[in-house]
Amino acid sequence: MDNNFTLDLADEAATLDFGKVMAKTMQPNLTIYLHGDLGAGKTTLVRGLVHALGYAGKVKSPTYTLVESYEISNETASFTLYHFDLYRFNDEEEWDAAGFRDYFNAQSVCLIEWPEKAENVLPTPDINIAFSLKNSGRSLNVSAHSALGQQCLVEMKTKVILL
Repeated sequence: MDNNFTLDLADEAATLDFGKVMAKTMQPNLTIYLHGDLGAGKTTLVRGLVHALGYAGKVKSPTYTLVESYEISNETASFTLYHFDLYRFNDEEEWDAAGFRDYFNAQSVCLIEWPEKAENVLPTPDINIAFSLKNSGRSLNVSAHSALGQQCLVEMKTKVILL
């Protein structure tokens, strides 16, 4: 079975739409890495995902707080979604001191921007998304690294045809 796919997104609206596609595959106990340069669309994707899961409030980048949490409860699932932004992360010892390890559990979904800043303390991702800026829009490479990630990836691929 194919463990990855690439998707071209023309603009911010398309990125938000892919977040909606991802939302349909979300379930507790997922870890998702988001790789890409500043301004590549990582937080935009998270915003589309969180809003599609039913969260009505503001979704902001956790650049200064390192993590934002969202309580998700809808007809298909109930979990806490944690959005990490490790861009300003300086020392992996901060990870344990902040108790972040406890956020990765069977009742949560964790999305991590800049995971390379804490690669020695993070769990292996179920899904890895790499953003690349293009002349017009961006390209995403989505790959699965676990059985749960593969299940989500298959669902995403069938739903992305509708974009």
